[in-house]
Amino acid sequence: MGDIKGFLKHGRRTPSRRSVGARVNDWQEVYKEFPVQDIRDQASRCMDCGIPFCNGGCPLGNLIPDWNDLVYGNSWRAAIDRLHATNNFPEFTGRLCPAPCEAACVLGINSDPVTIKQVELEIIERAWAEGWVAPVMPTTVTGRTVAVVGSGPAGLAAAQQLTRAGHRVTVYERDDRIGGLLRYGIPEFKMEKRFLDRRLTQMEEEGTRFVVDADVGVNPTANRLVAEFDAVVLAAGATQWRDLPIPGRHLDGIHQAMEFLPMANRVRFGDMEEPPISASGRRVIIIGGGDTGADCLGTVHRQGAASVYQFEIMPRPPDDRPDTTPWPTWPLIHRVSSAHEEGGAREFAINTEEFVGDGRGRVAALKTHRVDLSFRDGRMHFDRKDGTDQEFRADLVLLALGFTGPERSPMLEQLGVELTSRGTVARDRNWSTNVDGVFVAGDMGRGQSLIVWAIAEGRSCAAAVNRYLIGDTRMPAVVTPADMPWR
Repeated sequence: MGDIKGFLKHGRRTPSRRSVGARVNDWQEVYKEFPVQDIRDQASRCMDCGIPFCNGGCPLGNLIPDWNDLVYGNSWRAAIDRLHATNNFPEFTGRLCPAPCEAACVLGINSDPVTIKQVELEIIERAWAEGWVAPVMPTTVTGRTVAVVGSGPAGLAAAQQLTRAGHRVTVYERDDRIGGLLRYGIPEFKMEKRFLDRRLTQMEEEGTRFVVDADVGVNPTANRLVAEFDAVVLAAGATQWRDLPIPGRHLDGIHQAMEFLPMANRVRFGDMEEPPISASGRRVIIIGGGDTGADCLGTVHRQGAASVYQFEIMPRPPDDRPDTTPWPTWPLIHRVSSAHEEGGAREFAINTEEFVGDGRGRVAALKTHRVDLSFRDGRMHFDRKDGTDQEFRADLVLLALGFTGPERSPMLEQLGVELTSRGTVARDRNWSTNVDGVFVAGDMGRGQSLIVWAIAEGRSCAAAVNRYLIGDTRMPAVVTPADMPWR
C-alpha cells in the first residue's frame, strides 16, 4: 500500500469521453487519454485490504493490489509482469470487461471503488509502447500436438498457454480472420482491431499456427482433428442466437444483431463499401438491453439512423446498489454506456407481441405492451399491464436477445460429445468431454458469459490439457524472479 491516505485524498476518476458530436462521426475509441499522474493517483486509492475481495471478484484471480501498488510507485515494468502472470490479454479485458473486480472492491462498500479496469488498461498500453511485450518462447518442445477450435478469447488463451508449454498448437477459425467475436462482434469504437492484431502477431511469433476459413465438421472434419492431434480443445463459443418467434417475424427488415454487427465491421476492414444491412435514414428499434444491444446502438448512431429505440423487457434497474445484490456481488443497477450517451430512447418493461408489415413484405411497426415482473414457482413472469398497448413505427429491427448455447453443427455430431440440459457441451472438473482427448472451454461449455471468464477458462483448460499430455498442470511462467525487483 503505497499511500495509506490515497483513498481519502482522491476521488474516483475515469477518462473523459470525446464529445458525442465528434465520436459519432468516426469509429475510433471513445475515450480520451488519461494523464499518468491521474492513473497513479487512482492506483493510490487501493487500500491493499487484508482480504482483497477484488481478487476473488475477478474470474482470472488478477493480483490487483500488487499492480496498483507498483503503478503508484512508478514500477510499470514490474506491474505488467504481475498482470501478465494471470491475464494473457489485459488489453482486451481493460476495454471490454464489465469489471466485476470493481464491484467487489472493499472501498465500494461505502464509497466509489478503485478504477481497477483503467489501471489495468494503462499498464498494458504502457507495456506495448515501451516494447516490453515480446514473444514468450517455450523452454522445451514436447512433440505433442493440440487443435483449438475457435479463436475467441477462450481459444486464444488456451492456445497461447499450450504453445508456451512447448506443444504444437493449431487454431482453427471458420471466419476469414482470426478473433471470433472480438473481430466481428465488437465494434471498432469499443476496441479497435489493431489491438487484437498486435497480440495475434505475438502469438504467431511464439509458434501458434492459425488456420482461417476452416469450418470444423465440414472442412476439416472433426474426426480428422481427433485422428491427427493428441488433444482437441473446443472453444467455438455460444453463438446460437435467441430468436423472437412472434407474428410477423418473417418480414424483411428484421435481423439478428450478429447479422448486423459483423457487416459494419467488414466495412471498416475494407471488405465492402456499404453494409448490406444499414441503419442510414431508418427508424430503428433494438430489442434487447444488454451489451450487444448497446453495440448495435452505437453502430446505428454512426450509420446515421433517423431515430432509435432500445427495448428491454426487464424493469429499469435502480441507480444505487439494491439490497438484492449486496457487496461484493455484481450490482444490478442502471448503467449508461457511451452508446446510450450518444442518443436514442430506452424503453423498459416493454414486450413486443407482433411485427406489423407495410403490405409489401417489410416491417413497418411493432405492437407492444408494458409488463410487470413477478416471481411464481421460483421463476420470472412478465405479466401484461392492461391499457398499455402501444405501436412503434420502425423499418429496421435488430434482435439482441442473447445466445442460447453452441450451434448444433456437424462438428458436435461427428465428435459425439454429450450436451447438458442447457445445450452446452458437457464437461467434468478436468474440462474434459465424454470423448477422450477432447476438452471444452469458454462459452461453449459455460454458456454465454463475460470475456474475463472466457480467458480464465481458456487458461484453466490449457492446464488440464497439459496434464493430459505430459502429466503436469504447471504452465510456463511469464514472470521470473529477475523480473520481480519489488520482492
